[in-house]
Amino acid sequence: MRAPMTDELRLWAVRGAVKAERNDVDAILGATESLMRELMSRNGLEVERIVSCLFTATDDLNAEFPAVAARRLGLDAVPLLCTRELDVPGAMRSVIRVLVHYHAPADHVPQHTYLGESQELRTDLRSAQ
Repeated sequence: MRAPMTDELRLWAVRGAVKAERNDVDAILGATESLMRELMSRNGLEVERIVSCLFTATDDLNAEFPAVAARRLGLDAVPLLCTRELDVPGAMRSVIRVLVHYHAPADHVPQHTYLGESQELRTDLRSAQ
């Protein structure tokens, strides 16, 4: 079910990333949960306003789907998709990324969220650190 649109709301997208400590279920879910909690907090996101989430993970992370962590946070009615990040030589390993689409007021300013070592991915977004 889509959130009703009014003149006061528009569709936004926000990005985030986190590095998992290792390739196991607890590390992947813990890192993803931390990322989602922080991203939702910084953007004042309510589950009812989230339209969809797209998760990517680097090839070395395959012990669990990052979307499982979002489900544990109550996003059970939100469409979630997990896919692979491009395996670019020299790119940071063990990274989980997310793109979240949501409805918010027209004057909202998205707060992209890069936690820990993943801050190196977007040094141009100092406000996301």
